[in-house]
Amino acid sequence: MSYLYVPIFILVGLLVVFGVMAFLGRFRNGRYLRPLVLALAKIPFMRRMFEKASRSMIEKQNPELASAIRKMERLGKNPDPARAQQALHQLTPAERRAYMELAEQQGGAPEPANRQQRRMQERYQQTNRPPSGTAKRKKRR
Repeated sequence: MSYLYVPIFILVGLLVVFGVMAFLGRFRNGRYLRPLVLALAKIPFMRRMFEKASRSMIEKQNPELASAIRKMERLGKNPDPARAQQALHQLTPAERRAYMELAEQQGGAPEPANRQQRRMQERYQQTNRPPSGTAKRKKRR
């Protein structure tokens, strides 16, 4: 007779786990949820679920970034600098801008390997800076 309660206990347990995760996600901006998610990400099917959820969220919020990430993921985990630079050149300007903004937010862009790449990065940063607050002055005649 007690075997009839097993599905009820399983459902209640799942509800409690999801409730705790929801609470931890909202409490202090998810500070205590991150270690739990990192531990759960070690399980292969959980990692795939987290990646799928993250990818779908990025696709909804910023489609250019999602496209750039898909293109950059083709390189693999540790690409050599030449292949990474080649992949960056294959991105559209909007995708490149979104990808570079993400790289800056997550701890800066990767260090350029040589002088040419360093100059290209400086040139890119100069062209993508937002305009300053000063207005152009008109010349009087």
